[in-house]
Amino acid sequence: MRGQRLFVTGGTGFFGCWLVESFCDANRKLGLGAQVTVLSRDPDRFRAKCPHLVNDSAVTLHAGDVRDFEFPVGEFRYVIHAATEASAKQAAEEPLEMLSTILAGTERTLKFAAQCGARKFLLTSSGAVYGKQPKDMTHVPESYAGAPDPLDGASVYAEGKRASELMCALHHRTAAAKGVAFEAKIARCWAFCGPHLPLDAHFAIGNFIGDVVAGRPIAIAGDGTARRSYLYAADLAIWLWTILFRAPALIPINVGSAHDVSIRELAEVVAAALAPETPIHVAKQGVPGAAPARYVPSVERAVSILGLRETVGLTESIRRTFAWHKAV
Repeated sequence: MRGQRLFVTGGTGFFGCWLVESFCDANRKLGLGAQVTVLSRDPDRFRAKCPHLVNDSAVTLHAGDVRDFEFPVGEFRYVIHAATEASAKQAAEEPLEMLSTILAGTERTLKFAAQCGARKFLLTSSGAVYGKQPKDMTHVPESYAGAPDPLDGASVYAEGKRASELMCALHHRTAAAKGVAFEAKIARCWAFCGPHLPLDAHFAIGNFIGDVVAGRPIAIAGDGTARRSYLYAADLAIWLWTILFRAPALIPINVGSAHDVSIRELAEVVAAALAPETPIHVAKQGVPGAAPARYVPSVERAVSILGLRETVGLTESIRRTFAWHKAV
């Protein structure tokens, strides 16, 4: 990155904030002299949310919608496309808007990458591209060729990400055929915990921490048997940067934790870490003998190809996230 320029879409979201935070920190400590341009639909909101980032001389805000933004002038060696609102509410209420943002946004950002001379392009895709995890599969590897149901409206986010991966592959191969040095990298992201994570969205771990912050019982909407895993946001940032710089092109890498817990166990860990006397309310009874729904990645490829590892455990992730939300 020394002396280079980076362009980031989705810079004001959970992923984006961590990418820009980590960029600014490394830029200062290593004296890289690098610059980052951050695309934002609402620069004023970003200024209010992260004034310390906006005031960094290495950061430039670029106003625009990811679907039709004006291209910044000049060369950008690296492009990270992280703009997608992974919102269950939007998927249910405005699925066409979500699909438009994902597809048109990816197409527009890839066109910009070609125009600005980008050498490396990172797409933050999703573990949702695999569809429903088979009951007999504890951890989903990147080689699994499952898929969501294309006729199910709830698949809009997953299908948008699948098409985005295809667009990246086509742009990569088109550039290669022209002798242009352009590498498309794919990070399939799962579930995370850390500062900037909303406490009132559809993320169970955020909702449980939010319950404790508000001093109310931890509420589990289902039966608590579903199994999930959570990677801390600092590890997320490390993994994404490593994939951008070092991963082979068009080799998708799962980004997440392989250490899974049930939703009930997660609630118990949150309570034990933050407020042991907090009651836990479970809305539904589990079906005896039923296999739990799972959403857990295999991270063997990240480990074997890139030497990545998880450095912050679940309990510490919860404590750090809680402390940050109490402080802001």
